[in-house]
Amino acid sequence: MKALKKLEPLKETEISMVSPSAIASDDKKFMKSFLTRDGILWLILAVFTFIAYYPSWNGKPIWDDAGHITKPELRSLQGLVQIWIMPGATQQYYPIVHSVFWIEYHLWGEATPGYHFLNILLHLISALLLVKILRLLRIRGAWLAAAIFALHPVQVESVAWISELKNTLSAVFFLGSVLAYLKFDSDRNPKRYALAAGLFILGLLSKSVIAPLPAALLVLFWWKRGKLLWSRDMVPLLPFFLAGAASGLFTSWVERTYVIGGEVNDFHLALIDRFLIAGRAIWFYPAKLLWPVNLIFIYPRWHIDSAEMRQYFYPITALLFAGALWVLRRRTRAPLAVFLFFSAMLFPALGFFDVYPFRFSFVADHFQYLACLGPIVYSAAMVDRAFGLVKRRDVACYVSTVVYAILLAGLGLLTWRQCGIYKDVDGLYKSILEKNPACWMAQFNLGNDLMQRGDVPEAISHFWKAIEARPGYTLAYINLGNALMQIGRTGEGIAQYQKALLIDSTNTSACINLGNAFMQNGRFAEGMAQYLRAQKINPGLAVAHYDLGNGYMQMGRFAEGMAEYRKTLELDSNYASAHVNIGKALLQTGRTGEAIVHLERALFIDPANPEAQSCLGYALVQSGYYDEAIPHFQKALKVHPDDFRCISTLRDAYLKTGQLDEAIRVTRKAIDVAKSLGGDSMAMGISRDLDKLLDLQKANGP
Repeated sequence: MKALKKLEPLKETEISMVSPSAIASDDKKFMKSFLTRDGILWLILAVFTFIAYYPSWNGKPIWDDAGHITKPELRSLQGLVQIWIMPGATQQYYPIVHSVFWIEYHLWGEATPGYHFLNILLHLISALLLVKILRLLRIRGAWLAAAIFALHPVQVESVAWISELKNTLSAVFFLGSVLAYLKFDSDRNPKRYALAAGLFILGLLSKSVIAPLPAALLVLFWWKRGKLLWSRDMVPLLPFFLAGAASGLFTSWVERTYVIGGEVNDFHLALIDRFLIAGRAIWFYPAKLLWPVNLIFIYPRWHIDSAEMRQYFYPITALLFAGALWVLRRRTRAPLAVFLFFSAMLFPALGFFDVYPFRFSFVADHFQYLACLGPIVYSAAMVDRAFGLVKRRDVACYVSTVVYAILLAGLGLLTWRQCGIYKDVDGLYKSILEKNPACWMAQFNLGNDLMQRGDVPEAISHFWKAIEARPGYTLAYINLGNALMQIGRTGEGIAQYQKALLIDSTNTSACINLGNAFMQNGRFAEGMAQYLRAQKINPGLAVAHYDLGNGYMQMGRFAEGMAEYRKTLELDSNYASAHVNIGKALLQTGRTGEAIVHLERALFIDPANPEAQSCLGYALVQSGYYDEAIPHFQKALKVHPDDFRCISTLRDAYLKTGQLDEAIRVTRKAIDVAKSLGGDSMAMGISRDLDKLLDLQKANGP
């Protein structure tokens, strides 16, 4: 075509930084344009992005979301303090993220749309910051790059997954820090440096994956100027490097101490194996960017074997590619800069450091949330430049509009489709198993979900599949045992717990569950022995003391049972069930006042605990506080509407407080429950009581 000039690589001089004197003017121009053209573009992008993510708006919590949405014991102001000062209080030590979750809980509780909307909004803010950065750098195609970033389906895992507030929030801090530092690089204003550093620290406290930010900035400066100066470029970034390294090391320690824990065997990888993983991953991610199909929440875990020569193909070709870009740098530095930026931002997830998802897969879409900015920006700039070379501006405008519309519509549709798997755990795990049937994690978690929904036989089949995929998977044997116990196959359940202990003799969950099974089967001595075994393995395990206390109580050894309950509370003062059982035991011995203290504490920890509600009601009735007891019985009956004792005591409380109509209503309920329990004679007796109450109602008149 004569209308199209020869396409040349981007020249650094065409996309260099603006002068310091132009920064303030640029800021004013951007704000002015944002209120007009840019503002309209961002609103349009926001509308289409929210529409693209529509299938995930009401998505229920999946996988580890329950570990991120603020837990009951952390919902108070004291809990907010614990989020900051106690590593291990939350699943990972990212206090900014968990503080935001804390605020979200107090704004909309456990209603998931609010969590999803915030993730989408943060994603869009990152897109806007990207536009601002690219405008500052005079890079073409800023809005195209932002739109691709916002609508690309590879980003769905970060945006539609509640837990990945870590990604969307840290990205805002990352891009904000980059923007502030680029301005500092031009005018050396200390306030801009302080702002950049502050945003970087906030980002690290949101997710330490942004630690390579100073390396990314050095790549950017080398690309702009062709060289790096120690005093100008390196020295100001030294504190950033130190902060990033400290954050990365601390996160690694927390991950290994509180997350990986007993699964350390999954991470025994030789250094050469880690290079093989990195070499393969560096090709995997751009391939998914270029052709975003068959995206999976958990990709198959690669078999890494340093003895297989073909596995060296990936790292060798990656090195050859980098070498080719190094040679090309004399013509244009941009491709090498993109490769270096991409590699730097991916580095924390390339396999050289242990992260928990490596148990299941060495790659994940959310790992490249920020890294993909390099290829996206470069591609958008090249496309925009190609259209800019067309002589006929009207033709260029028309064709580019059509091309961009088709591209973004295609990405948006793929994103819509990908969001569908994030509606609930059932859909998520089934989508994984369609493409990765050997994923033992999905088989196991789907089994857990089915068991919670009461489909125990189907759950059992998935636990067996998890064991087939991972024969030494201790948790699968334990949960298989739980499922078998639930349907009355006690002997088979005991056998599964014993298999789990053959695999891992120090597994306290297997010990405790086996102990519970023995107790349920009347084998008290064997059951108590398992509780003591769990205590020996881990003396600080509160549940082992709690279950041993239950065992003593079941055997009538009251004093020893109480001692174990109190030991439980020494280890975990928020163990609600221990407070309930102490309260019940104190009620039986007439120590009502002490019982009320423990039961109120149980409800403070777990307000929805129906046993604590009913027991506190009984304690208040014994103390003569009938009015205060009534709401506790009402709450307990919402969970267990056929609790006959609770119904009877509530009726008595209504009578004591003169609420005759309510007493009659509850008495009728008691008759129905008695009949359902097969107590016809009991029902007849209650019917006579009802007749008396009805006579009393007539006597009192309307």
